[in-house]
Amino acid sequence: MNKGIIVVNKSPGFTSRDVVNVLSKEFKTKKIGHTGTLDPIASGVLVVCIGKYTKLVNTLTSLDKEYIAEIKLGIKTDTLDITGQVLEEKKAQVTRKQVQEVLESFLGEYQMEVPIYSAIKVKGKKLYQYAREGKEVALPIKKVTIYDIELLDFKDDIIKFRVKVAKGTYIRSLIRDICAKLGVMGTMQSLIRTKQGSFKLEEAYTLEEIKEGKYKILEVRDVLDVLEYELDQELEKKVSNGNKIKLNIKNDYILFIKNKQEVALYQKDKEEYKPLIMFK
Repeated sequence: MNKGIIVVNKSPGFTSRDVVNVLSKEFKTKKIGHTGTLDPIASGVLVVCIGKYTKLVNTLTSLDKEYIAEIKLGIKTDTLDITGQVLEEKKAQVTRKQVQEVLESFLGEYQMEVPIYSAIKVKGKKLYQYAREGKEVALPIKKVTIYDIELLDFKDDIIKFRVKVAKGTYIRSLIRDICAKLGVMGTMQSLIRTKQGSFKLEEAYTLEEIKEGKYKILEVRDVLDVLEYELDQELEKKVSNGNKIKLNIKNDYILFIKNKQEVALYQKDKEEYKPLIMFK
């Protein structure tokens, strides 16, 4: 396979890199990349680009994401999830109404402290490396956006909620902040990514299904709102040379084709279109 996009349903226990490594062997290519890390504890939608479609990684990584998460109350861990070392335990007492109100208070933008067990770099070093070495480091603060949040269930010491967020939002950190606002201890017990942009969990394939050949490879037409544009001889020459093109069109993306075959994907850049992927 020389190009395509596949939506994987990642199982817990696998890193995102593990998934890429398995698919690299399956499709016999090293040119492959995922579009948004999922922690080993997490499962769900992991969009993977293959071949020339790896040029779409940044575009697809920036899409909004939706998750279903569970908080286990009464416990604090170093990694902010249930797999970490327990630092403290204390029985939590909160009402459903309090949980509902606190969840809704996170709607919109807020300043989130990045978790130390993350791959964000500070002074050229990944944060999780500082954590493993037991070194203190000032954690970066970033602006994140919560588009939607809904309490799904609250029973005993487990809070289950659905949340839709912008790129770069750490659900472990959101859970830490929710618990802080509730005045209790809590940690992430489970996480499922249910959507990324228009990619849905119901349309994702497990690694087992992929190995059995039970999957569908998507093309750029399937994942972006593109205008297909048939090349004439003059325009084909310009596109083949990777020249910028000026067209009176409003679409963000143009897929130039010749005899129904993909030639190049162009992206709008102010008043012109510039090449994003050259297929030929």
